[in-house]
Amino acid sequence: MDKFADEALIDVSSGSGGNGCVAFRREKYVPRGGPSGGDGGRGGAVIFEVRRNLRTLAHLRFKQSFKAENGRDGEGSQRYGRNGEDVVIPVPPGTVLKDAGTGEILRDFGLEESPFLFLKGGNGGWGNVHFKSSVTQAPRNALPGKPGEKRRLRVEIQVLADIGLVGFPNAGKSSLLDRFTNARPKIAPYPFTTKIPNLGVLTLGDQDIILADIPGLIEGASKGAGLGIRFLKHISRTAALTFLIDLSQDNYLEAFGVLSKELKAFSPDLVKKPRLLVGTKTDMGESGNFSPKERLGELCIRYPGETILGVSVFSGEGLEELAAGLGRLAAPGSREA
Repeated sequence: MDKFADEALIDVSSGSGGNGCVAFRREKYVPRGGPSGGDGGRGGAVIFEVRRNLRTLAHLRFKQSFKAENGRDGEGSQRYGRNGEDVVIPVPPGTVLKDAGTGEILRDFGLEESPFLFLKGGNGGWGNVHFKSSVTQAPRNALPGKPGEKRRLRVEIQVLADIGLVGFPNAGKSSLLDRFTNARPKIAPYPFTTKIPNLGVLTLGDQDIILADIPGLIEGASKGAGLGIRFLKHISRTAALTFLIDLSQDNYLEAFGVLSKELKAFSPDLVKKPRLLVGTKTDMGESGNFSPKERLGELCIRYPGETILGVSVFSGEGLEELAAGLGRLAAPGSREA
């Protein structure tokens, strides 16, 4: 099983500035050389950087403390101390930084972000060369470096996608993602195959649509049942939803209602997103046990106000129509509807 980490607690610290130096010129034939103490270097900063190749926060669980380097102290002959090295923390797209104590959101990263300077390093202290005056020709004082900053953070990742694929376990979400995109999720004929959100890109002409395969939900997911409770929050970051309903299952008429109930219990805003209903596995059941085409028709009668399509990933039936429907669903005008 892939190790998926969508939360982590970390401690971050910027570096302290180096101390200023007290020194004097010591040269032959210069009996009273003036001050020559250099400044301390600036402490390193804490920087967060979005890396699109990252999918989880597992790397933050193995290393939970990040400290930038302190600035070096100044030296004689007006030699300035070296600045401390920054510490760069890579995070996946969709990462949210929160204060661990208050829960305040400090930064919400999108798909593409420039490096984010979170904590500055402390300034270096002045050397005694800065304190020379007409009154004080040989100052013996310098300033210490400023201390760095420390914060304890809760880092969370929430999947960013145009369309989230929602459904019961084994409803065909992973198979559809595999067929439509460059993603290669784990696929098997048993429930809960998908244990982490998978992302893929569906390209339609010049339109790229990011699809998210959300691990299967079951009734009671909003109260902690099954695997769904852990991933319900990821659905909130999608712009639209596609509900996949397995037409080979006896609960095909109730599936959409149950799924909608769980989403609404988690967040009422989820059921307000633009959506599309898809009856899957239309190629199954033709042996006489049931007719998937009839079940698809009954689904349309049950939910007359919904856009409903039927597909078979195995035979390819309905996939072209579904791709076009996803394109319309992901269009900016549809999202605002």
